[in-house]
Amino acid sequence: MRLKITQNDALIVVDMQKDFMPGGALPVQNADTIIPVINTYIEFFQKAQRPIFFTRDWHPKDHLSFKEYGGIWPPHCVQESEGAEFAEGLQLPQENYFIISKGTSKEFDAYSGFQGTILHDLLQERGVKRTFICGVATDFCVKNSALGALHLGFFTIILEDGIKEVFESTQTLQMLQDKGAILCKKEDLE
Repeated sequence: MRLKITQNDALIVVDMQKDFMPGGALPVQNADTIIPVINTYIEFFQKAQRPIFFTRDWHPKDHLSFKEYGGIWPPHCVQESEGAEFAEGLQLPQENYFIISKGTSKEFDAYSGFQGTILHDLLQERGVKRTFICGVATDFCVKNSALGALHLGFFTIILEDGIKEVFESTQTLQMLQDKGAILCKKEDLE
């Protein structure tokens, strides 16, 4: 399958932050190995002059998802902390990109880049019909961002070589395909 990037496309890079990289507060195994692949996707979308959206966890230090406040996770991606910064080597473009912060309220968690953010509005304003999604973690924020895109009516493509999971992702990818998502790799893009 060959896909051409069109004027109706956007790239969504999910949560490529230091705390989710090896050595971070909540590491996804080998997450750093997909950075070069994601940079290639960023270049594709830059050349096509299409918008790129970088989601990030941006939690207050007393966020409800943290163990000491009744959640299941260790503190991670705390606002203004080093761990909340984008991963070393991730190449943010010079222009035509947006940072989407999620989980910004201590009372509300968000696994999807669409929850409590303006991502949907920004995509609509730009005439986006197809979303290409990569990042971490496949079985959490990538999955929920893809489901959000599908539920909102976007044709959704998961960039299979640009994702990493916490647990086994085969079931997650199958479920997303069953919901209508398409899987592709960088060699499938023109």
